[in-house]
Amino acid sequence: GMGGGTGTGAAPVVSRIAREMGCLTVGIVTLPFMFEGQRRMRDALAGLEDMKESVDTLIVLSNNRLLSIVPENLSLDAAFSLADDTLRQGVLGITDIIVRPGLINVDMADVKSVMTSSGMGLMGIGVGTGENRATIAASQAISSPLLENPISDARSVIFNITGGPSLTLNEISSAADLIYAASHEDANIIFGALVDPAMADDVSVTVVATGFAADGSLPDTAPAAKQALANAGLADGATARAAMGAAASA
Repeated sequence: GMGGGTGTGAAPVVSRIAREMGCLTVGIVTLPFMFEGQRRMRDALAGLEDMKESVDTLIVLSNNRLLSIVPENLSLDAAFSLADDTLRQGVLGITDIIVRPGLINVDMADVKSVMTSSGMGLMGIGVGTGENRATIAASQAISSPLLENPISDARSVIFNITGGPSLTLNEISSAADLIYAASHEDANIIFGALVDPAMADDVSVTVVATGFAADGSLPDTAPAAKQALANAGLADGATARAAMGAAASA
């Protein structure tokens, strides 16, 4: 989570070291809830500027976007747990297709082709059950509130389909077709599929889209965060970082 000492201060340093060692470095971070205050949001966006320079791909999730998909009576503790679990699913969605044997395997070179020096990225997650479960999961993933830009704007897409032992090849094909149809015609698309007995009768789909902005700038993500900056009189993360430096010098 960005906005605190670990996320804003330490994460860019660790990421920079990993990238200098030649590692494919992917950052998956969250922006604060609006109720956490404008100062924390300013710090978070300043940290994003440092993170963008330190990673190959930076996936930004706005915690406020999660509010649109959770019950209104969700407790504060549960809200933060949901944010953490979303990050967990995103990380597993990427790593599982590399390290776990599956029906359709993907090697590290494939993932690098999508995520190396790709700038800002977005992520969508979907889970389906019952009839048409795979296409339901795929549809949820590509229309997820976490995807604040349409997947058709991305030039690189990586997605992972995970299901229980009853997952069929036809279901994988149907879900993949839906994602291919929604993607840009020139997009570099890599996907994997694996069986996890823990999924039982459910199917999950994780989609990571990259290559939105050639200049590495933040695409139209986190509108609530941008509004918070506007309310605070700051135009972007770079301005926020300058403001932080000025405050530290004062």
